[in-house]
Amino acid sequence: MNVVLFQTSQRRAALADLPEPARRDIAGIPVAAATSDEALALIDHAFDGGGHLHLAYCNANLVNIAARDAGLRERLAHFLILPDGIGVDIASRLLYGAAFPANLNGTDFTPAILAARKRPLRVMLLGGRPGVAERAATRLRADHPQHRFTVLSHGYFGPDEEAALLARLALERPDLLLVAFGNPRQEQWIADHIEARHCAVAAGIGALFDFLAGEVARAPETLRALRLEWTYRLWLEPRRLWRRYVVGNPAFLMRVLRQKLTRRST
Repeated sequence: MNVVLFQTSQRRAALADLPEPARRDIAGIPVAAATSDEALALIDHAFDGGGHLHLAYCNANLVNIAARDAGLRERLAHFLILPDGIGVDIASRLLYGAAFPANLNGTDFTPAILAARKRPLRVMLLGGRPGVAERAATRLRADHPQHRFTVLSHGYFGPDEEAALLARLALERPDLLLVAFGNPRQEQWIADHIEARHCAVAAGIGALFDFLAGEVARAPETLRALRLEWTYRLWLEPRRLWRRYVVGNPAFLMRVLRQKLTRRST
């Protein structure tokens, strides 16, 4: 599957010396079967002037949302989409006989992007509740002092404020814009508003600011190693997350099984 990662006018130059990663169709979402090094190379290429990149992380929840939203699927076709979580790995095994090469979830891979990049980056944060992005930026400055972190806004800005935020982005043009609105709003907003003049790379990163700011605790390392972090999040926030996991996970598996059966019959 051939997916546009960069703006059309920039695509040929951007990918002249970089192979596009293979894609695996997971219930209509083209997820890159890339190693960590391959994904980092694509992102570094955009940082170095090789193009403008929209980045998303695909888990079972995003697949479920996109299954009901053709507009979101169309927007995601222009993103580099990385695999996030055990759900898409199970789907890949069922559909393609192998898991993805790496679990590149946004919570862990975003710090990996920053750690791997030795040359200074200008990083801008957008989203979260008021004050959360500021605390996340403080943590990022301590962990990655080679980069400069600036907060653009919390995620509760009004429609009348949006134009000023976009103008500031165009003026400062950070290397990396981290957008924490949650799925699917962050992907929709990036697709509809962010162009090459605003930043080199725009990434939807979900709850990353909450984790960095200490608003939400991450699962113990043992659960993360077992790929069961979702069970810890469900235990922490059952009212908010029960539909996503208790209802959503079986629905996701049914979508994948239908896809597998449809492929067999064609």
